[in-house]
Amino acid sequence: MKKDINPPVVKDIAVAIVKDKNDEQEDIWNAYIINYKKETINEVLVTSKGYLTDVKGNETKTSTLRHAMGTLAPNDYAIIEPIMENVFALHNEYWVSFFTDKGLLDKKFVFLAETIKEENLITIPVLNKQGVMIK
Repeated sequence: MKKDINPPVVKDIAVAIVKDKNDEQEDIWNAYIINYKKETINEVLVTSKGYLTDVKGNETKTSTLRHAMGTLAPNDYAIIEPIMENVFALHNEYWVSFFTDKGLLDKKFVFLAETIKEENLITIPVLNKQGVMIK
């Protein structure tokens, strides 16, 4: 029965959209995955996409991208992808899957439309950069 199924809760994994600088010192945005666990996570895979349906029922979608991130040590991070400001008007979804000693785990992180903006920036622990994070 459905009530007997207890999927494991994924904790201490975060996705952050961070404001960085490129080589020419121009502002750019990158999506990061951060492992706040006390254990290494292995074979990390991240799927990303953007989508939105307006009040008239018109759908806007981006391509679905898949990223193989490999292994992340405790308190380590990796850049998932650069992200363009014009998709901040969409819901941006990152589906993270990885292996631990408990087996295969996954979690979906959704940055809602218009939430990635200057007034929502915080200092992201481990990265020590300004961004928006979901943990």
